[in-house]
This record gives sequence, structure tokens and C-alpha cells, in this order.
Amino acid sequence: MSTLHFIQQAAEALQLSAQKLNPQYRPGYHIAAPANWINDPNGLVQFNGEYHVFYQHHPYDENWGPMHWGHVKSTDLVHWEHCPIALAPGDEYDRDGCFSGSAVDDNGVLTLVYTGHHYTDKAKDLFTQNQNIAVSRDGITFEKYTSNPVIAEPPADSAHHFRDPKVWKHGDTWYMVLGNATPDGHGRVILYHSPDLREWTYDGVLAASDGTLGFMWECPDFFELDGRHVLLFSPQGMEREEERYMNLFQTGYLVGEYDYATNDFRHGEFREMDYGHDFYAVQTLLDDQGRRIAIGWMDMWESDMPTKAHGWAGALTLPRVLNLDKDGRLLMNPVPEMNLLRQTQHQLGTAFTVNDRHHEVITESLLEIRAVFDLTHSDAEKVGLTLHSGEADETVIVYDIAAGKLTLDASKSGKSQDGVRTAPLQHEELLTLRIFLDRSSIEVFANDGRATLTSRIYPTGEATGLDLFAVGGETLVQEWTCWTLKDVWKDAYDKNEESE
Repeated sequence: MSTLHFIQQAAEALQLSAQKLNPQYRPGYHIAAPANWINDPNGLVQFNGEYHVFYQHHPYDENWGPMHWGHVKSTDLVHWEHCPIALAPGDEYDRDGCFSGSAVDDNGVLTLVYTGHHYTDKAKDLFTQNQNIAVSRDGITFEKYTSNPVIAEPPADSAHHFRDPKVWKHGDTWYMVLGNATPDGHGRVILYHSPDLREWTYDGVLAASDGTLGFMWECPDFFELDGRHVLLFSPQGMEREEERYMNLFQTGYLVGEYDYATNDFRHGEFREMDYGHDFYAVQTLLDDQGRRIAIGWMDMWESDMPTKAHGWAGALTLPRVLNLDKDGRLLMNPVPEMNLLRQTQHQLGTAFTVNDRHHEVITESLLEIRAVFDLTHSDAEKVGLTLHSGEADETVIVYDIAAGKLTLDASKSGKSQDGVRTAPLQHEELLTLRIFLDRSSIEVFANDGRATLTSRIYPTGEATGLDLFAVGGETLVQEWTCWTLKDVWKDAYDKNEESE
């Protein structure tokens, strides 16, 4: 059967599933599939003046299955449009899945580079993986390259884990990093180069675990940022260390100096990117404004996903601009275009003192919240914010001033087991919290992106209000504002209904 047949079959199944969704937890402004399962973002790219985001997708079921590539596009990173499924498995080189990869604009040809997955013994999870390409001139309909795979097998010193190609151009040469593992179970990232995206030469290892950074490094991304080079990747198999590496798998980065001539990457220590429950497999693009923009999968393997009972699972994070501070730490902040979502503004107060709790009745479930605590005028031990919903649900964000720790507690909003996550955050004069709340997610950006916490939450009732609080003393609140946010998916649905 042809690739087109597999895509049409998937589209029909997806359409039927979308008609049965329970909308209770559906995102209002995050990327999600029309129905069923999604995980890793793939192929972040600008093409013909539009932003494109692809994602790992199982269009037949709300659980993980043979991977397809779902697809959305936008002119502004805020208002997204669902596009037809871009890739479906079924050819000999990708018969069990079109796994993660990336996208590039090759002189007006949008080219997807992805991993083909095929099982040799599914019961024992034995498989082989290779690298393939598919091309499109309109950015919507893709044809697989007739001579796939373009890289048929991993290097000789490699385990069978060999996936998630991220491709970029430096000078006149294309480069590719891949997630990989050694036979003795050390994760690493390997490098290839090509003149034309079709003939690839292996250059060796870019970076590797010393035995402490897991057995496999997934979803690598490598780029220059603010004069240094950054390697993002998602190591699997790291051991929890007190308040570090709390999730099943992590996403983090290395920062250093890179020499293309020698493939020498000298870097510092591994650092986590986001300290919440649900952030994985991040990928970036460099846009036409010179911004390095990142999007991650807003879920985690083996976590509880109540939305499966509603006919869907998985969402992507907000687009975030990346920068490095003077100490080589990665800062993440929402793209400025997120301001386009703002509707009603609630000015909740300026320059007021909180010595216990200050409550406001806010009943919207799509919110942006900004709270600025003046810690030079505070004798409190802790300060923070509580989001209430239903009769007893609450999500709590608290900053321990002396310890320099920012904590997100979702144990009363759908994560009764292992509900607390903590990020290190150095004490400064001001604590600025910028929070994005969607129906089943919260993203916390503290002090201009010096710490972020991203988690899925599942409140049992409607939003009822917000509290600011201080523990063990009082604090001065310099500003407290929130905005109700637009439901972009509802707007898109309503417009489609009107046009029919």
C-alpha cells in the first residue's frame, strides 16, 4: 500500500476519535493533537513565512503506538492550525514507526529527517533504527525519499539505540546529531555531516556519559547561543539525587566551546532545563528574528494521564526563547507573542503588604499571572501563591527565601503521588513569578527564566480563586496582575464552523 493510503487511513481514524472527546482538560492555547496520543515535538522550522511544529503521534489510540508525524502551523506562535498528518509508517525502512527527527528548509524544499523504527522481536523490545528523509514544496504534503534510508545503520561501536536526528547547516555543510548508546550502556550524542542531506559521513562522538548520565541520550539538539555552544538532550536512566533528577527521565544541557574542524566540544556540567513534572524531549529552531525558540513535550513517560479516559493524551509546552546568562545557565522565557492571548486584565494590587493570605476570586481557567514580591521588605520565611479549584483542589507555588528554593506542589491537583517538585533559585531583591495556567497545565517562570517548573495538573472542579501568602512574617507585594487568556482552539473551531 502507498504512503498516501496510510495517511488517509490515519486521518479518518483521527476524525472519528475527535468527535468523541471529553473537553474537560483540553488545552486552550497549547499544541495538542485533534485526538489520541502525542509525545515529542519534531521538526520545529520556519518555512514560507510560517512556523511549523510536527510531533510524535498515534492517531488510532490514546496510548502510545506506531508513531506518525502530526503537524500544526502558525504565523505567530500563538494561533495554531492543524494540518494533515505528515508521515505515516508502513515502508520497509519505517514499518513500525516514524520516530522523532527534525526539519530544515533546503532551498525552498521542506525536508523532514526522521528515524525509521522496526522491531526484530517486539516481545523482547529488540529493534533496529535508521535515518530517513521526506520532502515537500508546499509544506503540507510530503514524499519519502525513494532511496531511504540515508543512514542505514549505527556506527560499529554502538548499541541498537540510534535515533532522533537534529539537522542544521553550518557554512555549506549539513550536520546531524543523533541520540545513541554504547553496548555497555552509556548514553552519548554522535555527529555526521553531509553536502546534500542524502550522503552522510560519520564524524564521531560529540559528547558522552561518564557513567553517571544514563544509558541512552534521546532527542539531542546542538546550536550556538550567545557566543557559546549548547547541547540539549534527554538522558534516560539517571538516578534521583535528593531534589535533582526527580522524573523518570530528564532533559538538560551542556554548555561549552566547539571546534567544527576537530569535532571537539569542551563543556561544563550537566544541568536540568526545567524542574517540573512534565518536560521532556525539547527541540529548538532559530527563527528569522535570530531567536532560539524551544518547545518540549508537556508530559512524562509512565506518568498518570487521566485524559486517556477522555480520548486523548499529551500536549506541548509554550514556545520559549532561550538565552544564556553570564554563568552559562540557560534562561527560558515565553515568546513575547504570548501577550496576544491576553484579554481581560485584573489589576489585583500594587505595593501592598501580605502577612498571612490575600485572596482574590478569579474563576477563569486560562490565565496568565504576574506576582512580584519585594524581598528587601520582607521578614517572611516563605512567600508564594495558591491556585484554588473545586472544593479542595489547590496548586501551590512557594519560595523558601533562606534556602533559595522554588517549589511547585501539585499533590492536591491530580498528582497525589510524588506531587512536589523543587527548583534552585538564588535569593534576589525581587521574586518575580510569571505563571501560565491552562485547563490541565501550569508553567512557572521565575526571575526572568532563571528557574522554570512545568507540570500537568488535573483539578476536579472549576477555578475558584487565587491567594498570595507569606509564612513566618510579612512581605511587600510590588505587583499582582492576572489576565484571562484567549482559547485559540475554540476560536479556530468556531471559525471552521462558520465557514462550513
